[in-house]
Amino acid sequence: MVYAYQGEGALDYFPCRYGTSKLLFRGPRRSLEPPYIAVLGGTETYGKFVPHPYPALVERATGLRLVNLGAVNAGLDVYLNDPEILGITSAAHLAVVQIVGAQNLSNRFYAVHPRRNDRFLGATPVLKSLYREVDFTEFNFTRHMVQSLQRVSAERFEIVAQELRNSWVSRMAALLERIGGKTLLLWIGAAAPAPVLGPADLGRDPLLVDAAMVAAVKSRATAYLEVLYPPVSDPPVGEGLRYATLDAPAAEGVPGAGVHETIAAALAQTLAKLLG
Repeated sequence: MVYAYQGEGALDYFPCRYGTSKLLFRGPRRSLEPPYIAVLGGTETYGKFVPHPYPALVERATGLRLVNLGAVNAGLDVYLNDPEILGITSAAHLAVVQIVGAQNLSNRFYAVHPRRNDRFLGATPVLKSLYREVDFTEFNFTRHMVQSLQRVSAERFEIVAQELRNSWVSRMAALLERIGGKTLLLWIGAAAPAPVLGPADLGRDPLLVDAAMVAAVKSRATAYLEVLYPPVSDPPVGEGLRYATLDAPAAEGVPGAGVHETIAAALAQTLAKLLG
């Protein structure tokens, strides 16, 4: 049996579940008595290593109740595969949907874990045929796999990248449609969505999501908000993180307390306009 040891300095995320969902979310658990705002997203929304993630800061500043349904390294599939969470989100007064990367979703080239979307489950015969020289048993995570495939053949990887882009647009459109009510699409990144200019840039997050993809789904949401933070800043982007010593590598590049304050300020202002 494997035991998770938090260690000195680690945060207690007060993990909780909602309804019959098998997913664990960051607590403390919030009431689902209407009205409330549901917040869907990845690592930034969950607030990994951050004492007070932006949903909690918005709640504190506005008095609105925000239900944090973020999941670390989440893809779109984690929500589309969970009817309970979709029901909770649909019942919300408004749903904030963080734009997450395109690598963490199942597609015609590979499958991901239905709840841990960053976990690579296996390649399809189509991908194995495209990359005959690659041993796919070596991969456990999607980011490692796509980066490796691009290094093996940037030209062939563009076929995979285009499949991921198409799948992302289709899946995001489906998610917004299934939510049904008011939605706010939220972009969080060090730069605005990039235009498609040649080979895929796997150094930008959200991974493989470009301006054309955002434009394709933006009209399906009630509103759209971009919050940008510089990769180098004063104070540093990662300032205010709390983690155990063993988690130091995972904490590299994770937005810190100041970034969450920036997100919260912009989001609170937008919500005031949408709900006022």
